[in-house]
Amino acid sequence: MHTRVLATLDYPEVLHQLASYTVSDAGKRLALALTPDDTAGAVQENIDRTADAMALHRLKGGYPITKTVDITPHLKRLQIGATLSGSELAQIGRVLAVAASIKNFFSDFADDQDQMLRALPDLVDQLVDLPAVTRALNRALDEDGTVLDTASSKLQGIRTGMRQTEGAVRTRLEQYTRGKEAQYLTDAIITLRDDRYVIPVKAEYKNRFGGIVHDQSASGQTFYIEPQAVLEMNNRLRQLQIDEKREIERILAELAELVAPYTNELKANADILAELDLVNAKAQYARAINATEPIIDADRYVDLIQARHPLIDPKKVVPNDIYLGKDFHTIVVTGPNTGGKTITLKTLGLLELMAQSGMFIPANEDSHVAIYDEILADIGDEQSIEQSLSTFSGHMKNIISILHVATKRSLVLFDELGAGTDPQEGASLAIAVLDYLGAMGPDVVATTHYPELKVYGYNTPQTINASMEFDITTLQPTYRLLIGTPGRSNAFDIAARLGLNQEIVDRAKQLLDGESQNLNEMIGDLENQRKAAETEYHELRHQLDEATTLHEQLNTAFEEFLKDKDTQLQKAQQQADKLVDKAQAKADKIIADLRQAQLTGSGSSVKEDKLIAARTALKDLHSTPSAKNNRVLRREKKKQTLRPGDDVQVASYGTVGTLLSKSDDTHWEVQLGILKMKVPTDELTKVEAPEDKEPKRHIVNVSNRGPAISPTLDLRGKRYEEAMHDLDQYMDEALLANYPTVTIIHGKGTGAIRNGVQEYLKQHRQIKSYKYAPPEAGGDGATIVVFK
Repeated sequence: MHTRVLATLDYPEVLHQLASYTVSDAGKRLALALTPDDTAGAVQENIDRTADAMALHRLKGGYPITKTVDITPHLKRLQIGATLSGSELAQIGRVLAVAASIKNFFSDFADDQDQMLRALPDLVDQLVDLPAVTRALNRALDEDGTVLDTASSKLQGIRTGMRQTEGAVRTRLEQYTRGKEAQYLTDAIITLRDDRYVIPVKAEYKNRFGGIVHDQSASGQTFYIEPQAVLEMNNRLRQLQIDEKREIERILAELAELVAPYTNELKANADILAELDLVNAKAQYARAINATEPIIDADRYVDLIQARHPLIDPKKVVPNDIYLGKDFHTIVVTGPNTGGKTITLKTLGLLELMAQSGMFIPANEDSHVAIYDEILADIGDEQSIEQSLSTFSGHMKNIISILHVATKRSLVLFDELGAGTDPQEGASLAIAVLDYLGAMGPDVVATTHYPELKVYGYNTPQTINASMEFDITTLQPTYRLLIGTPGRSNAFDIAARLGLNQEIVDRAKQLLDGESQNLNEMIGDLENQRKAAETEYHELRHQLDEATTLHEQLNTAFEEFLKDKDTQLQKAQQQADKLVDKAQAKADKIIADLRQAQLTGSGSSVKEDKLIAARTALKDLHSTPSAKNNRVLRREKKKQTLRPGDDVQVASYGTVGTLLSKSDDTHWEVQLGILKMKVPTDELTKVEAPEDKEPKRHIVNVSNRGPAISPTLDLRGKRYEEAMHDLDQYMDEALLANYPTVTIIHGKGTGAIRNGVQEYLKQHRQIKSYKYAPPEAGGDGATIVVFK
């Protein structure tokens, strides 16, 4: 696609909006350099990736793409054997951590969700996971590149010695700042000069403490003195600081050597993360402009439903249906100036560019787009004073270049085709250009004011007229595109409504040649037919909506009828069974009396087979509801099916127990507290297991008294306000206790307390850095704080 055309169609402005949703510099560069593809396979793959990102935003709130720094310069330095700084290595570790996090996210999603993603899993599978390198970097470096105590046992020992020596120095100096010697100081504080601990001594007492003078105040009234008593300890501290620096340099060199063999894999990871950042930005941009997934039409048909220009205020933009390529390949659009013709051209071209770049488009669902090899446009005033080109010449220069590169698979957009010269000659040139392109076969949309092109659009195959609607009542354009209806001249009507003498209007109509008059009459007739058809459509649509609502109500009523039918049949069956039970009892008594009479000889002879047949016939009258044919009974039977481990209500004891095993067809063994009992099945009713409502108890490891404070604060289980109050109090106590680092346990949960802790730490002046704990120490459920 030509850069000039992309700029004409406002494509760079869309890319700037898209780039605002990226989180990394590399992702932003990809967004700003994004160009449309011209093959259906590549376009579909990019749209599938965007669709996957949209699905993940809907189901999971998105995937964990976070800000990373461009590590390409670091990798180039590694390839030539250079040693990296702690911050550079930490940035490489960040890329590895984000890559691992994304791989884990997609793996968990595949396990938990039935919905299949289309394209992103294949891209994520290309990420390389280097767990050994990641662990080494995480163990040795903080997020800001600070080398941690855990980097080596030697470094840990050195820093332990430094802390102990520093504590001893401060303890000794505090004897001066808090004791009787404080009267000789200008201020009872301990400070640093030349990386050595000193105290501010009044000028007249500078020799009282011995030692070394490191600095003097501007007024000359204060000397910063390192007392003789701490000289040796300060020397030892300085030596430990030198040892620390050397050990850090060794660790960084070792880490650089560990990472160096994987520069290609790290570069590939960085590129894939940038692409994932871009895909995520496309999804977020689509949500922001209420865009939908375009359908790639294999037959190169365009059908944009309620298409909107993405750079126009959604509250002001007028959506339009734009279709092209099926029944016609050329549209001639007419209408008044400022009626929306140019915006319609740009909307069509821009939405096609967005779709071919893998973006969703601001149009309704089921909108179809074509894949064009070139989108060519001559839009706007091409006049150039510098090149001495007139408006007509500038347009013709563009049209000539378009005719040179256009193919059957191109989309050509002309704004005011043939304008800027004699109307008759301009119209002839416009028709000739359209004929030339019509023989070639690209899709063409051209705007014009020439009435000759309206006739051309009416008489030429594969060509159709269109117009921008104008409300003659308000004398204002509506910005609605009407495909199939040419635009009519409204000059006479407007002049009359504005008050021009009717005689002048009538004379003007008489002077209009007959062909133009017939054309305007034809356009007016078409406009009336369109309005009548639109009115009929809205009436039919209203009737269809009413019929749909009635159909839904009937379906609901029918379902309720079926349920009521099952209930009534069950009740009737139960009543019938009661009647049959009574009849059978009476019949059994009669049969028993007959048999007794036969045995005693008091009655006439009755054969046994007849007695059995009579009893069987009576029993057949008793009908039991069949669970097979009764949906209500089937559901209830399924609910009440007993299984070992179920909780049941035992009717005879009035308590709840647990089923252990089935003793026989009519009994179960039930655990009732500490007792096991054999209970008839008909006394058991299945119940839901009781919920454990015992409140959880949480212990906050915070002391309110000085040195006894714990280096860990547990905020889990607390309400937000209470947690923030405890955190504030704890930080003051930790500072008073002179702790170099503490751990805040906030848990994961909803993230409210975790976010509150992060915001508090961000604003605290005494905090050097903070980060989430390593995975083995709680991960993002805890934060490690380092004081200044």
